[in-house]
Amino acid sequence: MTMPRRRTKARELALQFLYQLDVRGADALNELDAFLDRGGTPDDVREFANELVRGCHEHRPEIDAHIKRVAEHWDLSRMAVIDRNVLRIAIFELAHRPDVPPKVAINEAIELGKKYSTKNSGAFINGILDRIRIQLAEGRGE
Repeated sequence: MTMPRRRTKARELALQFLYQLDVRGADALNELDAFLDRGGTPDDVREFANELVRGCHEHRPEIDAHIKRVAEHWDLSRMAVIDRNVLRIAIFELAHRPDVPPKVAINEAIELGKKYSTKNSGAFINGILDRIRIQLAEGRGE
């Protein structure tokens, strides 16, 4: 498995776990290590997925605030759980992972949305993330 494919797999695992976390609450976080250890997941995939889940959880208020600011007419709680968590992963990467180019974070999110949510999710996710990418860049003075 190549490095980009490994990161895609890590994002898929993070999405699966963030879905559980969103539905079941913060107590589910205690099960993260066991979740990532199943199935012989390579160490680097497990490590990146762990960083994504924990980062999204730790920065969730800030991440959700970004979504609320740009998702006009979309109440976060009424957004599809998959879409909401795909956005959280990408926003965490945009804001806190300088090793991930913004274009990669956005493209990966679009693909996750298309694969796991609805046919309209890709465009929805792209629109929100592009606006957040611009706001973050402006905030950094870029």
